[in-house]
Amino acid sequence: MTSPEVDSPTSAVPDFAVVPASYVYLVRDGVDGLEVFLQQRGSVPYMSGHWAAGAAGHVERGEDAFAAARRELREELDIEADLQFEFTMQRTQHTVAIEERVDFFFTARSWTGEPRIVESTKCSALGWFPLAALPEPLVPHEAHALAHLGGGERYLTFGF
Repeated sequence: MTSPEVDSPTSAVPDFAVVPASYVYLVRDGVDGLEVFLQQRGSVPYMSGHWAAGAAGHVERGEDAFAAARRELREELDIEADLQFEFTMQRTQHTVAIEERVDFFFTARSWTGEPRIVESTKCSALGWFPLAALPEPLVPHEAHALAHLGGGERYLTFGF
């Protein structure tokens, strides 16, 4: 039997939402091992000035995670790429218990076009960095993702 407080539309318990997003890291073999292409976030409300995936964003209604990743590459870097699924990350902040996140991480080793800043208000810099020597500060859950990149894991958690 379920609790009437949870099932009632007039209950004080808010709806639960899962917010999906896709992230793409361009990768290449460098002199000192794997290198990753990152963007520095510009004047944006979330983690301004932090380094993050070259392209990332929310999955839109009616769109799958691969399509979102391809769209974000076009919108943010003006490129097309062959994507490889890496892993999914489930994350939370517990401060907003009704909004949980599920993130889909992809890599690309080949692409068409030259990555460039398309949204100059959202991105202040782009660059290649050795995976073993990443810039600071990094978006925290992305630092966790990058620490597991290439490790073969398919499911990660963050914030639990």
